[in-house]
Formats: sequence, structure tokens, C-alpha cells
Amino acid sequence: MILDETDKKILRLLQEDAHLTLKDIANQINLSLTPVHDRVKRLEKEGIIEKYVSILNKKKLGKNLTVYCQVTLVKQTYDISEGFNQAILNLPEVVECNFVSGSFDYMLKIVLPDMESYHHFHQKKLSVLPEVSLINSFFIISEVKSTTVLPI
Repeated sequence: MILDETDKKILRLLQEDAHLTLKDIANQINLSLTPVHDRVKRLEKEGIIEKYVSILNKKKLGKNLTVYCQVTLVKQTYDISEGFNQAILNLPEVVECNFVSGSFDYMLKIVLPDMESYHHFHQKKLSVLPEVSLINSFFIISEVKSTTVLPI
């Protein structure tokens, strides 16, 4: 799907504030309500807009520790990767999981209350997975930038 400049303006606005009404968007981009409605529905139908979410404040929810883990599997086969993928889907502490190239297989982003919680997670949930060979953990000291806004 080719996006024109109006589509891009709509997407930029919605990324900054998904609560904007169609009327608000129409006013900001100088277009009437009906074409804005049609464009947003088309962007949703085409899957460019996947879903609308609320971004929560981790610290106010007591999630004060963010950890990145490099995970190396015991073997790089389809079955082992699929087993790991399925196990990760059942761990709510893992907020991102990416299969990567390089000297390890997966990069995980994990959000937890504190170091004790991470120790428990590491010992009781992650390291016990039969697919896991090695885990390297990196603890975030200070978050410089965190955004969900994609450059359009």
C-alpha cells in the first residue's frame, strides 16, 4: 500500500495520541471528517494501524528494573527455536523477544520490579528452559529514550 502525505500526517498524529477523535484529526490536517474517517478505516483494514493501546508508566506500576538478555540456544534448529518461542510467549515479564543474527540467538527485554524478582525469573523460568544454553544479562541504569513512534 502506498501512503500519501495525508495518510502519513494521520499516522503521525495517531502515534502521538491515539485518543484523538476523527474530528480532531480532520481539524489538524485541514480535511473534512468523512475522508479522514475513510482513510483511518483503510489504514486499519490494511493492517498499517494494528491496534490502539495505552502506554503505562513502568515505575508507577512498580516495574523498576529493565533487563536485556542475550540468549544462546543449545542448538540452532527449527524445533529448538520453536520450543523456545512458545515458552517465551508464556512469560509475561518478557515484553520483547527478537530472533537475531550474530554471536547469540535471541534478544529479550524483560521488565520486573527489582533485582530479586529478576534473580527468581532467571533461575526459575528462563535458565530452566531446555532450549537455553547461555544467558547474558544487561541491566538498564537509566532510560534515555523510549518511544513507540515510528518515523514516517
